[in-house]
Amino acid sequence: MSLSQLLFADLEHEFAGTRKTLERVPDDKWDWKIHEKSLTIGSLATHLGRIPSWTMFTFDRESLDLNPADGPNFNPPTPSNCAENLKIFDENVAQAVATLQTVDDATLDQPWTLLSGGETIFTIPKRMVIRTWVINHLIHHRAILTVYFRMNDIPVPALYGPSGDEQF
Repeated sequence: MSLSQLLFADLEHEFAGTRKTLERVPDDKWDWKIHEKSLTIGSLATHLGRIPSWTMFTFDRESLDLNPADGPNFNPPTPSNCAENLKIFDENVAQAVATLQTVDDATLDQPWTLLSGGETIFTIPKRMVIRTWVINHLIHHRAILTVYFRMNDIPVPALYGPSGDEQF
């Protein structure tokens, strides 16, 4: 199995679990947050909905500047409810899957840079962008969202095994 096939399989699994989680975000809790320093449940869900788009950014350019000095900041769409967020997530996942199906292993070793205001935040191989900033980042924020669920008596989905609320 090639590295691109392995990444593709991992992403498919994580995208499915993330969608299952995002489906449960209630509109009436969109502005709820667990702590004053934390994101709202809606902001966290929105962030999860956007993470798959990093797949396209990784392969359709050599870098991304979140706050370019000579132009507008990076401002992706901001949904205001669960249905809008799922639509954005599904569109991003479809584009990510299509993108990964065209990537070869040599491309995965090419460098990619994240910048802010022209300053480099990091430069790493594209395979590491997918592993760290798409897969791991998705898992990290999805886990936080499940804690928000528990605090609001929203059933936590079974993701890697049964949860306290759901069997496979």
